[in-house]
Amino acid sequence: MARGRSRRSGEYGEFWPAYVDVLSTLLLVVTLLMSIFMIAQYFSAEEASGKDSALKRLTRQITELTSMLSLEKSKSQSSQDELAVLQASIASLKLDNQKLSGAGAGADERAKAAEGKISGLSSELDSQKNISAEALSKVDLLNQQLIALRRQIAALNDALDASEKKGAESDKTIKDLGVRLNAALAQQVQELKRYRSDFFGRLRELLKDRKDIRVVGDRFVFESEVLFPSGSATLTPEGMAAMDQIAEAILELQKEIPKDINWALQIDGHTDARPISNPQFPSNWELSTARASAVVKYLVSKGVPGDRLVAAGYGEFQPVDPGNTEEAYQKNRRIELKLTSR
Repeated sequence: MARGRSRRSGEYGEFWPAYVDVLSTLLLVVTLLMSIFMIAQYFSAEEASGKDSALKRLTRQITELTSMLSLEKSKSQSSQDELAVLQASIASLKLDNQKLSGAGAGADERAKAAEGKISGLSSELDSQKNISAEALSKVDLLNQQLIALRRQIAALNDALDASEKKGAESDKTIKDLGVRLNAALAQQVQELKRYRSDFFGRLRELLKDRKDIRVVGDRFVFESEVLFPSGSATLTPEGMAAMDQIAEAILELQKEIPKDINWALQIDGHTDARPISNPQFPSNWELSTARASAVVKYLVSKGVPGDRLVAAGYGEFQPVDPGNTEEAYQKNRRIELKLTSR
């Protein structure tokens, strides 16, 4: 019996250090496993919320993981202290067992009790070994998930870089298009100015004997008395003759202007400051607009395309002479023609 006890005592000494290492490692691994599992679940749930938010969450979770690892290191130290106490208890049991081996038959019960405690500890150690194997398997799975997360984060970074690069290229393209558009518009403006000059030159030649028609800047100005009776929007025969010459010049010019230049002839009606009020024209707005429309309609009847004509009435609100004399009123009652772009 003494030899049997001695042999079992030697076996206890062989498995005890491994048990301590496995138990301490198990406590740390299980705690770390739960932390990593929680982080992995969090990232999986938030994966589709957007590239920028995913990167921010990752940074925050890594900070939390670092804090949790520090805490688990502290817990591991506490577990090691507890294991040391358990080791001391088992050493005491071994000592009692050795003492029992030298005692008489009356100590058999105490020896059996000690052996029972040691057997229980052995069973617990086997159980912990099984748990440790499962924990290591889960840790391996979590490591694979972490690797997959790192790949996803790398893909997000690549996508962000590509998006920024594409945005820069788009900005450059838009800028280039803007420069080209401005250049094209400037070219069309210059061409329109040239055709406007030709148009005005032809009108000057056609109307050179008319003292009641003048050029003001880029506009031809007809005094209203040349085209309409006082207070009326019906063209006079003299006004129709003048418009015939205008229509002829427009039709000749239309043949020369390129199709890509979107031009129009704007006809503006103006009155003097003296109010008018009758059933046909309640105010100068209606009179000035009706006169501009009458010119447009007559030009259309002479073959000028309607989509190249614009009529507008300004009433008395854009005078060329702010005076209150009859001469000022006569200047302000007018029809203006302007070749412009749309």
